[in-house]
Amino acid sequence: MSRPRPTGRVLTLLELLQSGGTRTMAELAERLDVDARTVRRYVHQLMDLDVPVEAVRGRYGGYRLAPGYRLPPLMLGDDEAIAVLLGLVAGRRAGLTTTTATASETATAKIRRVLPERLARRVDSVLESLAFTEAPGEFAAPDSEVLLTVSDAVRHRRPVSIKYADREGRRSSRTLHPYGVVAHAGRWYVTGADPDIEEDRTFRLDRITDARALTGSFEAPEGLDPTQRVLSGFATAAYRHEVTLRIHGTVEQIRARLPAGVASVEDPTSVAGAAGAADVAGAAHVAPVDPAVEDWRLVELRAERLDWLPAVLASLDRPFVIERPDELRELVIAFSDRLAAHAHQP
Repeated sequence: MSRPRPTGRVLTLLELLQSGGTRTMAELAERLDVDARTVRRYVHQLMDLDVPVEAVRGRYGGYRLAPGYRLPPLMLGDDEAIAVLLGLVAGRRAGLTTTTATASETATAKIRRVLPERLARRVDSVLESLAFTEAPGEFAAPDSEVLLTVSDAVRHRRPVSIKYADREGRRSSRTLHPYGVVAHAGRWYVTGADPDIEEDRTFRLDRITDARALTGSFEAPEGLDPTQRVLSGFATAAYRHEVTLRIHGTVEQIRARLPAGVASVEDPTSVAGAAGAADVAGAAHVAPVDPAVEDWRLVELRAERLDWLPAVLASLDRPFVIERPDELRELVIAFSDRLAAHAHQP
């Protein structure tokens, strides 16, 4: 049987103290299966949460809660209850859960039980009528303690030591300056700087087997956008094919079919070779292009397969030029021939 996690022991300590009276250090250590030093650390964690724990000195001393203290009841309005329950259901469907697979289900049931009957019936109607366009994701979920530790390090700008297993199963230990935690496509990611190699890195949280906050602090870059860093990392990751296109349209039109997690879209400094445009490669300065104005834009992406791209380019319904690879050009021609053949059938 697995040992309780530190967070679980802290909650157990709170329950013991709420039962009343003074609990000796020896009793608490025995009940929590830890040493006295760890009990004191758990007490300080409760005090950091504004729980008034008092130390009692003397032969029968120990710890107790301040007289009259009780945890406040959870009070939710109609909108709040629906928001919480929908968030739990949507998170479970999207795969954004922790390693405790039943946690969101039990939390949903607990909240449902304490709702007034009138509101509970209305919420049940919402949940029963709610449908999702995709099946629940079969994603590995992160360890809850890892998620909490890394998130706390992000908030307080503290370095964190992690143990990580990559896609090949290779394990390593490293230090990370975490900038942010990002949920994307059913998975959790942490992005930050690896001070040992002085490079930005992004890690999947479910592949982190242990996380421990370190002493000290770090400064995050100005104008930091963790979400954009994660998406840019996907768009520039090493894959089998490197694709370069020039597409005529606005950034919004292109992003509708090629989002930031798939491709990078840049305002070109040269439109040479695109639909017969004039060669401006020798120009010393080119004025920035308004992203809301239709223009030729450089689009780059990487992919393991190319067979999905012809249909995406067709759905854009914008003029485009394939700069590389030649294999994609052949696939687009074959795709258009198939469409024409089907269209001519009686």
